Amino acid sequence: MEKDITKKYSNDEITVVWKPKVCIHSTLCWKGLGEVFNPHNRPWINMQGATTSAIIEQVNKCPSGALSYFMNNEMQAEDVTAKAETIIEVSKNGPLLVYGNVTLKDAEGNEVHKNKVTAFCRCGASSNKPFCDGTHRKIEFEG
Repeated sequence: MEKDITKKYSNDEITVVWKPKVCIHSTLCWKGLGEVFNPHNRPWINMQGATTSAIIEQVNKCPSGALSYFMNNEMQAEDVTAKAETIIEVSKNGPLLVYGNVTLKDAEGNEVHKNKVTAFCRCGASSNKPFCDGTHRKIEFEG
């Protein structure tokens, strides 16, 4: 089983949380705010690269929920629950995006809880099924 890694990057006001296993490699983060999110740098997130409000705005655009944040002066919620109806969106040539709280039960009865956005594989080539891992881009999936 692949290790579930979580990385945190902070400035004085906020901490950005990145869960690489959840990332679908949409590239929205670094194409929108390259001063902060640059996959060619290590570490790839530079919290001094933009204002806190700009970072928050960009993190909120993450379609997979791999990026999230919390304010440093507030208690960190380990499990953030989305307070919205469930919305399902088919992304062009990409995953099925489910917005809202999702509980997924596997064939053995194990449950996984996802919040905010969950990206499900539509191309069949993900190595993290049933979740998307971005492989649809490599195989040039159309659908």
